[in-house]
Amino acid sequence: MKLKVVVHEADEGGYWAEVPAIPGCATQGESFEELLKNLYEAIEGCLSVDVKPAKRTRKQRVVEIAI
Repeated sequence: MKLKVVVHEADEGGYWAEVPAIPGCATQGESFEELLKNLYEAIEGCLSVDVKPAKRTRKQRVVEIAI
């Protein structure tokens, strides 16, 4: 999976970044290398949120896919 990330230079130094495809997914770092490390952790955390199982009826199916 590839995601676009918007990286900003912070006014107080360092960097912060947001992932537009995942609302609310953002992080920061004192260096660019630290920012990248934190981005991987933030994205993994945002994508691993538990979601309630969908309600099913006889005419519906729930299918899980990997991307």
